[in-house]
Amino acid sequence: MKTKILEKVFRLKFAGFLFIGVLGCGGINLPALAAMPIQQWTTANGAKVLFVETHAIPVLDISVEFDAGSRRDPADKTGLAALANGSLDKGILSTDGNNVSESRILDAFADAGALHGGKSGMDRAGYTLRVLSGQAESEDAIQMMSRFLSRPSFPEELLERDKARLVASLREELTRPESIAAKTFKRDLYIDHPYGRSPTPESVMSITRNDLVDFHKTHYVANRAVISIVGDVDQNRARAIADEISRNLQTSHQELPVLPEIRPITSKTDSISHPATQAHVLLGMPAVKRGDPDFFALTAGNYILGGGGFSSRLMQEVREKRGLSYSVYSKFQPMLQEGPFIIGLQTEKKQVGEALKVVNSTWVAFLQNGPSEGELQAAKDHLVNSFAMQMDNNRKILELISMIGYYRLPLDYLDTWTENVKRISVADVKAAMNRKLSADRMVTVVVGE
Repeated sequence: MKTKILEKVFRLKFAGFLFIGVLGCGGINLPALAAMPIQQWTTANGAKVLFVETHAIPVLDISVEFDAGSRRDPADKTGLAALANGSLDKGILSTDGNNVSESRILDAFADAGALHGGKSGMDRAGYTLRVLSGQAESEDAIQMMSRFLSRPSFPEELLERDKARLVASLREELTRPESIAAKTFKRDLYIDHPYGRSPTPESVMSITRNDLVDFHKTHYVANRAVISIVGDVDQNRARAIADEISRNLQTSHQELPVLPEIRPITSKTDSISHPATQAHVLLGMPAVKRGDPDFFALTAGNYILGGGGFSSRLMQEVREKRGLSYSVYSKFQPMLQEGPFIIGLQTEKKQVGEALKVVNSTWVAFLQNGPSEGELQAAKDHLVNSFAMQMDNNRKILELISMIGYYRLPLDYLDTWTENVKRISVADVKAAMNRKLSADRMVTVVVGE
């Protein structure tokens, strides 16, 4: 019953924010989060908390994140971070010896009508919870999440089940051209850096319960946690929630190992045979950290080059003029260390050479000449007018403030976003793109040639 109520509330909220987004696209200047500023504090045991108070609907969204992404995987146990994160809610060690089972955890969330789940990426990993904001409805779910974040039992039999599932998925990926391309691309860009590693059936099968226990003890600690709260509560309640989540987490005074710098790479092409009817093509290089001052110029430049759909140069040159691919895109993926710049497309095998020639000439010409004033203005108009849609529901706001907290971005990041876009010049875009991209460092991966 509570789940149905939540779904109805979410639909109502989406409709309301969609209306706001349409108004924003019509030219009305909506100050980013001006009505719901980000509040920040630190709990007694060192967890960072970010809170946005909004009473549009009676819902509470919570995210708890740690420096526990795949970049922290040991070289011989890739997949450990993902397995540890996926095993958090499989059981709880109880102080009285009566451990809590996976089914009891799921029942508690179901009784509260809560939506929940782990999340694990390259830089960060954690858990999210969505529940009705009333204290009676939310308290049990919050307490349950707090308990397994601090004392997961990692049941052996469930770990073996999850390892078998992951191995089966990895073996299937070994047959898929898009997966082969993505893994080869990561490896070629990042060589021996953790960003370049991918789990294998062998590395996953070598992971033990003790590995999960040790990983959790090292990485899921209060003084490296970022707790983000968005929803229908006041600051007093938000503080109580953050304290409930963090109080049982251990603290660590041991510094995590410093990861290696991203090694410079040189241009290369990696061609891999595959019976797929089309070739899968990726081009790119390590490019930008989260928080880089070039971010806004790169965002506008990428929109013009390949991120703006049919209006982008790559789409015009590759698809519209020559019909070499149904779709082609480019994007920057900022991370804690230099995340990749990526150009991607699929094309008929016989057209790979021509498609690559057009792609390369297009992005190299863009670096040499920069955008036109008209292209830049169109990009800025789109980015500014669509900004409201990046925050059109609580979950998007939650992800944004989680990103701000984890990557230590300024608290006014959202408030100043549109102004930062508006002040970009043609010279800014050209200079930023040339600082981050270079033809002699671009890696190309072709699967299916």
